[in-house]
Amino acid sequence: MSKGEDTKQRIIEYATPIFNKKGIFGTSMSDIMEVAKLSKGSLYVHFEDKDSLAFAVLEHSLALQNKKLSVSMDHIDGPYEKLLAYLQVYRDPMNPTVPGGCPMMNFGMEADDNFPLVKDRVNKAIEARQLFLESIIKTGIENGIFNPDWNYREFATLMFATVQGGIMICRIDGSNAKMKGILHQLKSLIQAQLINQ
Repeated sequence: MSKGEDTKQRIIEYATPIFNKKGIFGTSMSDIMEVAKLSKGSLYVHFEDKDSLAFAVLEHSLALQNKKLSVSMDHIDGPYEKLLAYLQVYRDPMNPTVPGGCPMMNFGMEADDNFPLVKDRVNKAIEARQLFLESIIKTGIENGIFNPDWNYREFATLMFATVQGGIMICRIDGSNAKMKGILHQLKSLIQAQLINQ
């Protein structure tokens, strides 16, 4: 990595928790300059404006989330076990991968009416996550593990949305307590689709 690339990456890493906590509107370039210890000129060499930095931060945040999922799930073979491992990744919303909560939710809500490029990127990330869950369930159906009549597309959407809603509830409540019950209910729904219980 060149010195310029290294500096650019360092800016993104410094900026990630700030954007995720304060949002795109709430974050100023001076916030980033202060924490990264850079002059205005140095910052703008790497990012033409706040929007381009915000987009880079979103990409970095999504990569961090995907890495956490990979570390937690890649070594697991069984579809049922993979779904349970996915749920376990989200058991502690008060201690998220990216400080400030789920970037998909944080960026997505703010971008809904204001930042179409960010909104589109978050939408693609959501679709990718749902497709990921669908593929796990579909594999389980094909391997005779899950009920062949299970509507895996609908359940993948339900599972993703329920986990995201649980994260929001817990972050607002300031406690992980409600996530335990949410994950328990999702686990029960998954177990109900096992052919050999």
